[in-house]
Amino acid sequence: MNEDRHLEQASEISDSDWARDRDHPYLAPNFFVDSDHAEISAYVDQHALTDADQTSNIVGLYYAIRDGFRYNPWRLQFDREAFRASNILLRNRAEGAHCIDKANLLAACARRIGVPSRLHFANVRNHIGTQELERQLGTDLLVFHGYVGLYLDNRWVAATPAFNKELCDHLGVSPLEFDGSTDSIFQEYDRRGNRFMEYLHDHGAFPDIPYDEMIAQWKRYYSSFLGSGGWPSKADSGGDLSADP
Repeated sequence: MNEDRHLEQASEISDSDWARDRDHPYLAPNFFVDSDHAEISAYVDQHALTDADQTSNIVGLYYAIRDGFRYNPWRLQFDREAFRASNILLRNRAEGAHCIDKANLLAACARRIGVPSRLHFANVRNHIGTQELERQLGTDLLVFHGYVGLYLDNRWVAATPAFNKELCDHLGVSPLEFDGSTDSIFQEYDRRGNRFMEYLHDHGAFPDIPYDEMIAQWKRYYSSFLGSGGWPSKADSGGDLSADP
């Protein structure tokens, strides 16, 4: 995949006036990115500082979400309500969250403090901590991996809060750091220099979760499970702990 396709490019925006329009799709709440929900507001109040600039607050929120919710690719439900950003805050934190959950939560928190955000999706190979899940799915292709684009200092920058530090240490890969100015997308190599993760197809960026398209793609690639509305169970994983930390 051409790396330029999935990097958030400032050149896409010729006029930044839209970034102050609260009704713009990248700033307004919607069903999935429910930045107007009371739980989102409370979470932002807990982790953002009123006297800090937007970039500093976004960076703080990134780390709070990255490490505050254990990455769990088994925790996937198919009803629309389960994909709302507020849902991750309403359920038991011990359940963890998958990549779309965590990207969506960061997108909602960003909009809450006036930072435009958009959700970006891609198909990846050698996804972190999913070896047993891949075995059950019958493919090493993970479809609709999610990360977030944030409009900071008049340019788009990408952030991936999916993989908590403890998991990365467990798997021997450096955790993704984020400074608010440099794209933070994926770990291409592990600490030994071995190929670790590869982006294969870019689905594009959206103001919310393209639920119908996402489900259609999952049914296309994972027909044996999604034909019956199911998702692989960790109970059938044979004790795989790859995504437990």
